Amino acid sequence: MSIIYLDNNATTKVDPEVLEVMLPYLRDYYGNPSSMHTFGGQLGKAVKTARQQLAALIGADESEIVYTSCGTEGDNAAIRAALLAQPQKRHIITTQVEHPAVLNVCKQLETQGYTVTYLSVNSQGQLDLDELEASLTGNTALVTIMYANNETGTVFPIEQVGLRVKQSGAIFHVDAVQAVGKIPMNMKTSTIDMLTLSGHKIHAPKGIGALYVRRGVRFRPLLIGGHQERGRRAGTENVPGIIALGKAAELELLHLEEATARERKLRDRLEQTLLAKIPDCEVNGDVTQRLPNTTNIGFKYIEGEAILLSLNKYGICASSGSACTSGSLEPSHVLRAMGLPYTTLHGSIRFSLSRYTTEAEIDRVIEVMPDIVQRLRAMSPFQNDNAGWLQEQALIHN
Repeated sequence: MSIIYLDNNATTKVDPEVLEVMLPYLRDYYGNPSSMHTFGGQLGKAVKTARQQLAALIGADESEIVYTSCGTEGDNAAIRAALLAQPQKRHIITTQVEHPAVLNVCKQLETQGYTVTYLSVNSQGQLDLDELEASLTGNTALVTIMYANNETGTVFPIEQVGLRVKQSGAIFHVDAVQAVGKIPMNMKTSTIDMLTLSGHKIHAPKGIGALYVRRGVRFRPLLIGGHQERGRRAGTENVPGIIALGKAAELELLHLEEATARERKLRDRLEQTLLAKIPDCEVNGDVTQRLPNTTNIGFKYIEGEAILLSLNKYGICASSGSACTSGSLEPSHVLRAMGLPYTTLHGSIRFSLSRYTTEAEIDRVIEVMPDIVQRLRAMSPFQNDNAGWLQEQALIHN
């Protein structure tokens, strides 16, 4: 049985071209780039080229790129660097729908005496900019807000946020792990001070990411040791990963316009057909301001876990939310923050596409999904009993 992979917001397939350029640095060129000898030192040129490729994708200067191991490290490094640079300020602003790599850091910082404002979102998952502006004070050290939500695909008005943050004097960090490679970016004209990205979301391998740090922004390293990354991130460079990320960035930039248009077309076809064929379902999130590859659909009166297990029998991979919270039985914190009713909350499924997604794969999902939902609803005693469903869910979660 072939695999139909529609969980690309969790991770992506490594591009064959990326793998090809990476392999020599695992097999043949295995020296340490900090070594004095030529065998190791020659890697510096390849790392420089990769840094230039990545910088080009986001419109940055190569000197503003700091390599990390992943998006989580990038988020942690940015948040803690911003606070260390402004020890007199003790206030942070974020949102209720951030990735755990931001939310859990903020919760920990609250135990250390910081005050955190968690901005709300509306039923479409969008921010209220007036709430943001009212929350900014002279004590605000950092505003950390994602570019696009990993579960719904909702894209925030980042530059409008940034203008307000700049007026307050706070540092502005953006988790752009889901947005890089899907939305054109130009850090040279942006209000963003620091931006996090991750390789395995753009067809590079896991274990490599980067943090953009605008020139002039004070930065205290999270990892302290050697001189690597101009003293901003100690540790021997992951040369194969860096080479892979550089090539992946080059390919994302090359395919950006074509791929996003194609993914949007396939997503819309999947979404519109399912809504037409299956009663009592709806799209979660902002249907106009969102990532081109993402749809999150709530199927009422059934459990998302049951849908995913049924899809899995057909070799179809999707998800019910962030892969980083998949071990939890609690409904998505993102969908809860949007105020979705329990009837939709528990049966919400995210389909996320990539440039490798085919029309035939979308056709197959459209073919099997109505029968899956019909079968599961037939097994549910609450299909036509909204009050009973709500009562059962209240008992489960209280």
